[in-house]
Amino acid sequence: MLRIDARRTALFLAVPALAFLGAVAAWRAMLPGVAYWDDAVAALFSSVCLLGPASAGFAAWVALREHRLDYLRGLTARSPALGPLLDLLLLGIVTLCAYAVVAAVVAAKTMIHVEAGHPKPIGPLAGALTLLVYTVVGYLAGRLVPRLPTVPAVAVVTYLWAAARPEPWADLLPPPGVGHVGLFAALRTELLAAQALWSFGLGAVLVTGYLWALTRHAWLALPTVAAAGVVTGTTLWLHGQQRTPAVVPRAFAYSCRQWPLTVCVHPGLHTALPSLEAALTPLAARLSGTPGRFVRIEHRPDNDFPRPGHGVVYIHLSDLSPGYAHRAAQEIEISLLDARTCGDPRHAVGARYSALVSAWLLDEGPPRLDDAVAARAFARWDEQRRRRWLHTHYARYHSCTLRGRDFHER
Repeated sequence: MLRIDARRTALFLAVPALAFLGAVAAWRAMLPGVAYWDDAVAALFSSVCLLGPASAGFAAWVALREHRLDYLRGLTARSPALGPLLDLLLLGIVTLCAYAVVAAVVAAKTMIHVEAGHPKPIGPLAGALTLLVYTVVGYLAGRLVPRLPTVPAVAVVTYLWAAARPEPWADLLPPPGVGHVGLFAALRTELLAAQALWSFGLGAVLVTGYLWALTRHAWLALPTVAAAGVVTGTTLWLHGQQRTPAVVPRAFAYSCRQWPLTVCVHPGLHTALPSLEAALTPLAARLSGTPGRFVRIEHRPDNDFPRPGHGVVYIHLSDLSPGYAHRAAQEIEISLLDARTCGDPRHAVGARYSALVSAWLLDEGPPRLDDAVAARAFARWDEQRRRRWLHTHYARYHSCTLRGRDFHER
């Protein structure tokens, strides 16, 4: 029996593999160049969606292996519950160690780049309890159906639980399908607490129920029923939250750079200010003196498109993937054009001439134009002449009604 117990220490060899899987899933879920605590919690939930099924499959394999040695345990005076309890304890420690490594990786990346939000311990706790439920489910499946196909079956079924929920409201059950948490939003703390409680209750039901069936101790009925009540209550509460979003707007103070333009972004994008200023200052200089001029840039949520004030333009950035500054400049340039007239097929020719001007505004290569004379004329002009020309012809540029003769003026 000592040799059997010693074999259990080999379970810790699985920690690096589980941690690697979870870290890869979490890292891929985090936004490029941006880090804030609410999205870090969402990344941990994404890691649980992969680490959980892997832990469940591993637990099922351990249960299958240990089941083959049950005849030896029958030769001792030990309680029949002691072996499974020790297995579950060690499996839980292995899973939590792997999860701790993943959480450390996510926390390190967040702390290096973080400019927004505050840590929410209830989020990692909800993820840890969810992982323990996966482990218990896998182990009990391996004990109840001690066949080799049980291992992949458990991994697939538990993966599908996170990937394909039967009802839309079930996305609120652990692990929650929150995806990315936007820069301007925050996870609801009470929802995370309910998910942690649900996982704790379900794990308690499974463990105490199994021990009750194994030992026939009547007193185990009390914790089993109590835990079932917790699961039922939290399930009903989560079901009632289906019309309430999992995230709520978050109050914040802009991070701004004041010169030569005023560029204000969400504090989570604070590191982008120098690049944005460098990319948008030439555009602002070329538009100076026209109705499209601007002196202030504000960062807004993706679904928020307010009417800009005089001299103010808005950008919508969700991450800092390569090319983000140029994308911001393109967004401002697109807002200069009248979408109604420029999208009209009757103004297709004018739209091509406006595209030529837009390429100059954005420092892009000029588009191919049928009117080679106009394209060569515009290419020969120096920067000052182009600015004077745009000041005169801005209205036609804005409405995509430019013609070739507009480029032939002396």
